[in-house]
Amino acid sequence: MSTPAAVLPPTVSLSIESVLGGQGVLHAKPRTALDWVSVIRRGISSAAVDSATKTLHVTQAELAGALGIPERTLARRKKEGTLNSEESAKLVRLARVAERAQEVFEDPDVAMHWLKSPNTALGAAVPLSLMDTDIGAESVLDTLGRIEHGVFA
Repeated sequence: MSTPAAVLPPTVSLSIESVLGGQGVLHAKPRTALDWVSVIRRGISSAAVDSATKTLHVTQAELAGALGIPERTLARRKKEGTLNSEESAKLVRLARVAERAQEVFEDPDVAMHWLKSPNTALGAAVPLSLMDTDIGAESVLDTLGRIEHGVFA
């Protein structure tokens, strides 16, 4: 006999907001792309770093590498309390890609496994390793779109 869905533990969603720690960390409820622009320009609380490492199941070193931010800089920002706008933009970009991966794979664990595994469509690169540049992130998003539409090459 199967367990009713109502009693199963909820799966953590990989939404942009959840990856970054929610409204409590963001001190805002961005609803549009332009709302995100103002959040990024203001600088995101460094608590979002801890939230991202926990939600995405990565170490701070892995997160720093994915964002192209030296680990010592991330540690310093955590002490200062706020990421600068460039660092904030990189963290939001990573959260957007994680959210998109969950949309495609419909499971946060499968999405994170895909983001951490070498991918032939990306020249055998690990998708997470491409998050430090806009072009890399766009390539990952393009690959996710092709997977979603059944085009693997």
